[in-house]
Amino acid sequence: MSYSANQLSSGCLQVASFYCFTPLNEENISFLIERIGISAEESQTKGIVLIASEGVNGTICGSARGVDALLDHFDGPLDGKSLQVKISWSPTQAFRRFKVRRKAEIVTMGVLDVNPLESSGTYIAPSNWNEFLDDPDTIVIDTRNNYEISIGSFEKAINPHTDSFRQFPRWVDENLRDLVEKKRFKRIAMFCTGGIRCEKATAYLTKQGFSGVHHLHGGILRYLEEVPQTESRWEGECFVFDQRVALNHELLPGVHSLCRACGMPLAPHDLEKATYIPGVQCHHCKDQFTDEDRLRFADRQKHMEQSFRPLQTKLDGTRQ
Repeated sequence: MSYSANQLSSGCLQVASFYCFTPLNEENISFLIERIGISAEESQTKGIVLIASEGVNGTICGSARGVDALLDHFDGPLDGKSLQVKISWSPTQAFRRFKVRRKAEIVTMGVLDVNPLESSGTYIAPSNWNEFLDDPDTIVIDTRNNYEISIGSFEKAINPHTDSFRQFPRWVDENLRDLVEKKRFKRIAMFCTGGIRCEKATAYLTKQGFSGVHHLHGGILRYLEEVPQTESRWEGECFVFDQRVALNHELLPGVHSLCRACGMPLAPHDLEKATYIPGVQCHHCKDQFTDEDRLRFADRQKHMEQSFRPLQTKLDGTRQ
């Protein structure tokens, strides 16, 4: 891979989000679990990698060299198939540790007979995505969760209001066919963060008999990477499942943070609300937990602040 001089000299760590649907046997799965674990330890790369008989899915963070070294281990087991990789950057480590897990699915839909290798939608290049957004004969669907959509999406995209990807098939069965028939849409265009959920979502729609099914190649992350901001139709920030919380159009950490009680993303103005207590509650979860829970959260927050003060004092002394 090649990187700009600005990226490499900025001191930022590289974040690689990747996936590949391909059959993996027991030998390949065992090899990958062992080798990438060793590679992550040697290069101090952190993140999470999911491996299943249907393929691999992960996000890792480290030096550009360390990330490349870990990704190289996939070349043999993937039997010639290429990883779908999206690169972004972080000024600090985006994960606390490295985990590699064997799973039943690399992205959990809960419908085990859906195989993206057998049937899936047609890719839309990021450079052509705006045409689909403007087409009145196309219905555009955001396949992500409601809390992700709440901080950013494409204008006019349909929000299925799901709390997990497992709920998406039910939304399709109960709502999508009526939407398509009522408005007489000729095409369906779907998108997600990095593309993997849409691989399964389009495969599910195809299996259910829908036609004209398309999806954004590489997801939102590739769109933000390739489409100039002056031409972009993206509004807000893109939620990511790591310590950065959300990315702006430059694929750098945005302004959102997480509520440490419920895990929901918070905008700066949410931190000013009377319902917000750092580490204890936010407006999303103010009625969600018991008093016992809140006491436990408050104690956790106190310990976090105490452990942070010596580090901050040290950093302030270094800056002087």
